[in-house]
Amino acid sequence: MKNIVLFVLFFSTTYFLSAQNTISGSVIDEQSNEAIPFANIYLPQLEKGTSTDESGHYVLENLPQGTYKIVVSSIGFKTFSSSTTINGQTEFTIQLTPSAIEMEEVIVSTPFHKLQSENVMKVERQSVETLKTKGAMTLSDGISEISGVETLSTGVGIGKPVIRGLSSNRVLVYTQGIRLENQQFGGEHGLGVNDAGIESVEVIKGPASLLYGSDALGGVLYLNPERFATQDSTDTDVNLNYYTNTEGITANAGFKTSGEKLKFLLRGAYGSHTDYEDGSGINATNSRFNEYDVKSGFGYQDRNFKTEVRYNFNRSNLGIPEEIGVQNNDRDPLLPYQEITNHIISMKNTLFFDNSSLDITLGYIANNRKEFEDEDEHEHHHEDEEDHDHDEDEHGDEHEHGDEPALNMKLHTLSYNVLYHMPKLGKFETVVGVQGMNQTNENYGEEVLIPDATTTDFGAMATTHYHMKNSDIQLGFRYDTRKIDAKETGEVGSEAYIGALDRNFNSFNVSAGYRVTIAKNIIARLNLATGFRAPNLAELTSNGGHSGANRYETGNETLNNEQNFQTDISFEYGNEHIEFFVNGFYNNVSDYIYLQPTGDFIDEDPVYQYVQDDSKLYGGEIGLHLHPHPLDWLHLESTFETVTGKLSDTDAYLPLIPANKLSNTLRVEFDGENITNKYAFVTLQNVFDQENPGDFETRTGGYSLVNLGLGATLKAFNQPFKLKVSANNLFDKTYVSHLSRLKTDGIYNIGRNINFGLSMPF
Repeated sequence: MKNIVLFVLFFSTTYFLSAQNTISGSVIDEQSNEAIPFANIYLPQLEKGTSTDESGHYVLENLPQGTYKIVVSSIGFKTFSSSTTINGQTEFTIQLTPSAIEMEEVIVSTPFHKLQSENVMKVERQSVETLKTKGAMTLSDGISEISGVETLSTGVGIGKPVIRGLSSNRVLVYTQGIRLENQQFGGEHGLGVNDAGIESVEVIKGPASLLYGSDALGGVLYLNPERFATQDSTDTDVNLNYYTNTEGITANAGFKTSGEKLKFLLRGAYGSHTDYEDGSGINATNSRFNEYDVKSGFGYQDRNFKTEVRYNFNRSNLGIPEEIGVQNNDRDPLLPYQEITNHIISMKNTLFFDNSSLDITLGYIANNRKEFEDEDEHEHHHEDEEDHDHDEDEHGDEHEHGDEPALNMKLHTLSYNVLYHMPKLGKFETVVGVQGMNQTNENYGEEVLIPDATTTDFGAMATTHYHMKNSDIQLGFRYDTRKIDAKETGEVGSEAYIGALDRNFNSFNVSAGYRVTIAKNIIARLNLATGFRAPNLAELTSNGGHSGANRYETGNETLNNEQNFQTDISFEYGNEHIEFFVNGFYNNVSDYIYLQPTGDFIDEDPVYQYVQDDSKLYGGEIGLHLHPHPLDWLHLESTFETVTGKLSDTDAYLPLIPANKLSNTLRVEFDGENITNKYAFVTLQNVFDQENPGDFETRTGGYSLVNLGLGATLKAFNQPFKLKVSANNLFDKTYVSHLSRLKTDGIYNIGRNINFGLSMPF
């Protein structure tokens, strides 16, 4: 780690001299040869862009010499993507083809920064703005709109992503370009990232261990932070939302400015919600939550070097529902509740050479998880832990109301990711790199759920992309190690005793992908990949009760790596009238880890222990998007998703597998002179019966929900502002999701919820 930091500091202080390089030209309509004003020009490898002026002309200055991808997009045209060599004064005229197909964006979560249509690996991408138009209250709520993605929820404030039936530590979350580490093993706290200041979400469905190491066995949720302002511009905006069901209020405001070399942005957000009401008019007691969030960023870019430093502070107070009780509209959480604080700092540096580049990303996350409980809920923990190593007078954290948290864990994570984009060798693009992290967990409360421990990761990888005329091949391999060293906790023989642990894990993984254009507008993909996940600290050592889950969990120090092999196949077709896709997967997971009841009880809570067995998951998604030309304002969208998970030996079904879902949306879009970006939609979402629950689950009945929304951009006194209204569960249906952790407590999901939104850019 020390050598890597010195390596970064050395290169970060090096200045590369070169001649002034620029690229300029015009963007024109391929059919009419007319100039296209306000088209977006973007160089993804440099993270630098501009827009054409009213005459369709553009210019980008102060660029490093080399060959880079240039992406050009404009509404009503097919996104243009090509590589161009920049050396001195480069002229490049671009022709765009008219198309009713929606614009494509560059995929950031894969190392070659290509458009989705060019990617060998299938990646789903959605802008957060689009998700918010559908009435999403939180980021975890919004991502469930993405095909193949669901949410494991505890009320509306706590949600964790589920990708094709896999969740928790099997889905890795990246934010600000670094892996998010915030005790994500815990089912009773959520994503820990506010949607304010997040531009888009990318989802890799399937093992991505090759790119990201352990915990990416099931997939990756990649959160792209908002971009800096374009060069020589300043932007300010205010966004307000109100939700009728929870009397929820969210607000965020942002400021960003960019010069030729320096960039800065700042965004603050606040949200507050009361208990949600289900379809029968009953409040889900203690589902209330509130959140504070601040994001800031600083960037510097010269011809051969750029750096970007971002900081995110987030504090959430989350009530943990356990039973139907108090019926009021208070906003302060009742007991039990959690107070979770995250500090996320990232630094991304890129050095550009003539035909290659080096990315160095460093990250630091400080996560503090506190849980406040009723005195009688944790009294026995206090009796068992009087001899705990930490002195309460020195480390104890007292709550502002005078209560001390029963659980108080602090997680500190240092991470690094170094990727070298090698010079192109013919048609080969190759990336090699090393990644790793050092993580410490410490307890400062009287209750110890998992022990004090240190986790150290290291991985080395290489991947190459070979481009042919109508097809692409991508190959890669990776080797990882993980060391977990946990301290002994409590007295030997006591109920709360946790023994010392010293375990080492390692894994070698490979992937191979093939993309081919079979015929005009038809793309096929085949991906084969292995992935792995080392058991986390909770699975190995946990010993304690979980509020909300109403169970006592014990770890298993003998657990092995989870190792999987997944096959993905997909077909896509698109023209000016219709788009169609079908994705299928088969996933074999060796030594799948899951909780199983032992038959014992502690303090009236059933005891569950972590065990493992081989398993298999299979299913896929089908989607259709109809936009008949010349009725470009009309959109008919339909998606169906299914997943089945079983233990291989017994054919028993896995727990927490989402039910099959069919969604149909009718959407219309219009434009005008004074009122622009007008849209309206209605969605019918059918969730089918989950007739295949796990051994210790119960079946869940199906349900149908109707959602609708509308919005537009208006102008008043030359000031544009966006208005939106959406209504979810329009007919106030009483239902419960199979992935709701409140199902066992007899608590239903949220009823009708109407969202009013106002956004004002200045």
